[in-house]
Amino acid sequence: MSLSLILLQLVNGVHYGLLLFLVAGGLSLIFGLLGVINLAHGSFYMFGAWIVWWATTTTGNYWFALAAVVIFVAAGAWVLERAVYRRVYESSPLVHVLLTYGLALLLDELRSALWDDEVHSLAAPESLRGFIDLGEGLPSYPLWRVFVSLLCLCLALGLWWLSARTRLGAAVRAGVERREMAEGLGLNTPRLFSCIFILGAVLAAVSGALAAPISSVYPGLDSQALILSFVVVVVGGVGSLSGAFVAALLLGVADTFGRTFLPEAASVAVYVVMFAVLVWRPEGVLASRR
Repeated sequence: MSLSLILLQLVNGVHYGLLLFLVAGGLSLIFGLLGVINLAHGSFYMFGAWIVWWATTTTGNYWFALAAVVIFVAAGAWVLERAVYRRVYESSPLVHVLLTYGLALLLDELRSALWDDEVHSLAAPESLRGFIDLGEGLPSYPLWRVFVSLLCLCLALGLWWLSARTRLGAAVRAGVERREMAEGLGLNTPRLFSCIFILGAVLAAVSGALAAPISSVYPGLDSQALILSFVVVVVGGVGSLSGAFVAALLLGVADTFGRTFLPEAASVAVYVVMFAVLVWRPEGVLASRR
């Protein structure tokens, strides 16, 4: 076990954790702020990957395809929020689970009808197919992974700024904590909640689109993303974006090191970390203090 191999896997783990945060960050917004246990959240990740593959294959332009992901998923999330989710915000968790699980199954069938059930590969944009030198003793690293990591980090910082440093973030927190009082002061809470839901869905879709050139596009992406997202939210603390960020990096590194050094136990690495963290701190690493 060389130092260069450990450093390389650490870089891979951080990269994976940043991608994971985009999905989990969106879920944390919806679950932590709106109180909806959204089992269809992984479907947005899935559609992000499939739409970017289809649009890139059709047009030959990845960046156009990425823009299409944002537009189509935002529109779909707006329709779903108004037609489905808005009706159950005040319902019990059991209603959330049953409704969103059924919606996840329906969306997966829609994906199958629109495309197929095959595995598809997608090349990174031509301008970002090169490699970058990480330093002496380390192998060259794909430029696409570096770009994705930096973009995810910028989006994470932007999300934190929006939540903690803007009037919109303060309005959302007020609407969640004291909805009737906020509405009495003139806040349009349904519109605020709709914006938060759309933002969470788009973050998950963008994560799927960015990951597609790395992990390919295949059926089952939704369930895989959903499970890991809930693990991140639970480990980080429900409703805490900073906690989700720390947890995503921790779990990303744990999963990467597990797959490299203990491949026979790789599938349980993140759950071992989750168990250890929750034994130490049941409310999560950085539980929300709202």
